[in-house]
Amino acid sequence: MKNKKIKNIKEIKSIVGRLKGLKKKVVFTNGCFDILHVGHIRYLKKARSLGDILVVGLNTDRSVREIKGEKRPIVPQDERAEVLSTLEFVDYVVLFDDPDPLSLIKEIKPNLLVKGADWTKDKIIGRDVVERAGGRVARVPLVPGASSTGVIEKILQAYCRG
Repeated sequence: MKNKKIKNIKEIKSIVGRLKGLKKKVVFTNGCFDILHVGHIRYLKKARSLGDILVVGLNTDRSVREIKGEKRPIVPQDERAEVLSTLEFVDYVVLFDDPDPLSLIKEIKPNLLVKGADWTKDKIIGRDVVERAGGRVARVPLVPGASSTGVIEKILQAYCRG
């Protein structure tokens, strides 16, 4: 059975175009979302509250390895996509194979691009594309201490180093 929320780039471009035509505010964010934790949940929920539709760009396994190193991701891309798609505040998930989402952002031109507050506005990839298209960028506060790397480190300390 095909998951109705997981789309390819061609499908999401068409969907976003239709939704924007209906005056829906499309919010886009992206990430690896490896080992989903409370920081991810609060971040995604906040991102969705800023518009009508939340599209989550998800790094493929290959691009996660390029960003995080050969030992990541822990959870394969299809499983990460499925988990994200079960969240009620995530409307669509689209996998992308580049280390950054610029090509995807250029394709869909969301109304709002959301990143974590750890990103300075001038470093947010795709900001210029979104703003040129009349959209805007928002930064969402992070949950202190919540990170996939932190979860992995806790597991290692508890089970491998102790």
